[in-house]
Amino acid sequence: MVDLSVPSAARMYDWLLGGSNNFEVDQMACELLLEVAPTSREVALNNRWFLQRVVRVLAEEYGIRQFIDFGSGLPTQRNVHQIAQEIDSEACVVYIDNDPVVLALGQSLLDENDRTAILPVDMTDTETIFAHADLTELIDFSLPVAALFVSVLHCLPDSAGPKQLVQRVVDKLVPGSCVVVCQLVSDDPLVRERVTELMRDQTQGNWGRVREKSDVEGFFEGLVTQEPGLVDVTDWRPDSDLQQHQRSIEWTEYGGLGKVPPRA
Repeated sequence: MVDLSVPSAARMYDWLLGGSNNFEVDQMACELLLEVAPTSREVALNNRWFLQRVVRVLAEEYGIRQFIDFGSGLPTQRNVHQIAQEIDSEACVVYIDNDPVVLALGQSLLDENDRTAILPVDMTDTETIFAHADLTELIDFSLPVAALFVSVLHCLPDSAGPKQLVQRVVDKLVPGSCVVVCQLVSDDPLVRERVTELMRDQTQGNWGRVREKSDVEGFFEGLVTQEPGLVDVTDWRPDSDLQQHQRSIEWTEYGGLGKVPPRA
């Protein structure tokens, strides 16, 4: 059952991207967010373009054909499976999300695609995720996998162990697999405090915190960071699309791509 009195981070993101899968309560929360961080729409757009670029790079240059998208959010145009399957129609994608609106819309989108699935599981519940029949049917863990944590770890408080979550997933992946992580950061402690407080209040606690770059760098421990390193995602291998010129100011999505090295 969807509680329409409480904003959802996923639906707020959808509104910032210009989507229609959101409600008045989400729109009102976004208006408050824009008062605190006026370039939040640019953050959302730049993040979405980053996701599309990195999936294309993973499929074309790294040869990845298996993707797990943790906390995937609401479906929009140019989703992970659409990009990956343009490159190889046999590519498999599993989305993980427990938001009821995400699940309903995602399932309707994926019903006719037998190379994709969406799991109704909290992304921190890795034991359930890796034992789930829909995942084990599509993903072969003896081969490289790309695990995506794109603009989602800031939804987890420190008590939920976001760093430990990433490590548990890395431990399941064979060498040559890839992990993509980015999350909201700010160098301004006042912005971090104000946005974190607003989002926690609006979502009734379903939020983590805006972090610092050093926190994100910690998520990549044990991985080999790939060029161009950890950056504002706007600067991660930008293409010639003129959309990429837009910049956020108060906060950014910071992260990159890491590769699982050979085991010692």
